[in-house]
Amino acid sequence: MKHRAVKRRSVVLGLGATAGVAAVGGIALSAQASGGTSASPSSAAGPLAFDPDAYTKLTTTVTDTAGDEHSVTYHFWKAITYVAKPVDATYQSLNVSVPVEIDGTAVDASDAPILFANSVGGYMPSSVADATGIGAGGMGGGAPAGAPSAGASASASASAGASAPGANGNTNATGGALSSNQLLALAAGYVVVEPGARGRTLKNSAGEYYGVAPAAIVDLKAAVRYVRANKGVIPGDTDRIVSAGTSAGGALSSLLGASGDSPLYDAYLAELGAADASDAIFATGAWCPITDLEHADGSYEWNWGANALSTGKQVDQTVSKALRSQFAEYQAGLKLKGLNGFGTLNARNYDAYLVEQYLEPSATAYLAALSDTARETYLAAHTFITWKDGRATFTWADFLTHVGARKKNAPAFDAFDLSAGENNEFGKGTVVSRHFTAYGLKNDTTGLTAKRLDSDIPEALRLMNPMHFLADQPNESRSRHWWIRLGTKDSDTSLTVSANLAAAAHGLGDDVNHLYYWDEGHGANTDPGDFITWIAKVTGHKAKAGAKTGK
Repeated sequence: MKHRAVKRRSVVLGLGATAGVAAVGGIALSAQASGGTSASPSSAAGPLAFDPDAYTKLTTTVTDTAGDEHSVTYHFWKAITYVAKPVDATYQSLNVSVPVEIDGTAVDASDAPILFANSVGGYMPSSVADATGIGAGGMGGGAPAGAPSAGASASASASAGASAPGANGNTNATGGALSSNQLLALAAGYVVVEPGARGRTLKNSAGEYYGVAPAAIVDLKAAVRYVRANKGVIPGDTDRIVSAGTSAGGALSSLLGASGDSPLYDAYLAELGAADASDAIFATGAWCPITDLEHADGSYEWNWGANALSTGKQVDQTVSKALRSQFAEYQAGLKLKGLNGFGTLNARNYDAYLVEQYLEPSATAYLAALSDTARETYLAAHTFITWKDGRATFTWADFLTHVGARKKNAPAFDAFDLSAGENNEFGKGTVVSRHFTAYGLKNDTTGLTAKRLDSDIPEALRLMNPMHFLADQPNESRSRHWWIRLGTKDSDTSLTVSANLAAAAHGLGDDVNHLYYWDEGHGANTDPGDFITWIAKVTGHKAKAGAKTGK
């Protein structure tokens, strides 16, 4: 067969605020692509057949967690539409990157794990259509006028194309993941699939929102089905797919892991012409997942209700108290047991659980890694911590004071004025935003007269909540391996959300690797190399060549 000549080029991949070079958890990641080969038309039958020859050959440089640079040559398949009847192929497409040479040594990735890394943030649209290489996907469409921001912040902006409030130096423009996981996975010899997905702000010419719930998870499931339907043709072990995502992308990654092969999504997938294959994945990576949305307001107030906003003002304490009571009822109903024999988790003991299981170990690890001088300086500035025999201890109340201002107003997710991004996520048709909790609707300030939630809301919530598949009705086809991370200063959601997710999976006998990053905020990923090593461990993969990934 003939390959058309591709003009040699040099492309710098954007990795956060600084193109080409970014510091992610103290790890420098750089990437430059040079052109090479292939773009013959597909000869495979059917619209969902992977064309093994339709790639471009690129070279990138990845600096691993040890600070060593590695030259990686890889085959790059761009913007493959993963459904037969796309609503919007700009978003319903995926990219595939397969390493073929690392530091001059040929690599066979035919049986390597597949990192399935989404870049979704704020439940916004995510496209890979314009990517020039690995890690360059992300938001492909701005917010239309009137679309809410990503959370009920004290000064939420609704301007078109504005970055989400959850976005910061740890994330992309919508608050989703940067590309550190993808680059390190490629340098470790793994196959990387980067899917796009529809998001809540997409609107057609008739004014209808076509990316609201459950569009994003349906799209990601369809993308997994495409990969698995092409087993033996697409490189990588399609039975060893590991998802990854941050914030709303972390919620979707969790949901993807929890809901594998659930028949609840079949009608939605059939409507798109998704491949007739499994959408179950092997392992799940989730960073600061914004999930369990119907209970998120109560969880948030239980956690951050006593903390003032950045303006110094307290939120409405009547609202906060009512929501805390809702959390207490919900948590009691879950009947989850904490890790390490803690016992049943409830609103009265959850603070002690978080301190003992996550926060003190996090602070201890952080302080132990400092030099003696740096540790003494930190402890002098943070006298609420007692450091004795190499262990940090403190109270929950002092921890809350240490974190300081809460990020969001009350309610944080189902805003009374419908201003939260999650209100938009549950919009429908030409209605930009809707309430999705009875409490939010009861206290609506926009003039709504309805007494009950719209009849489709319960199903939409069920389709968007991994806890339904872990705690309510455990799913036998779920992921059995979980990597969950959250910053201790992340007040974009409650610290209980990821802890409940971990407790639910652990209670089912799943392998759970969950910890909090001390003093880190939303979107932090300070141990990406450990994640790549964890993938090899849980999948049983032995790399034949590649970069160092551990710390």
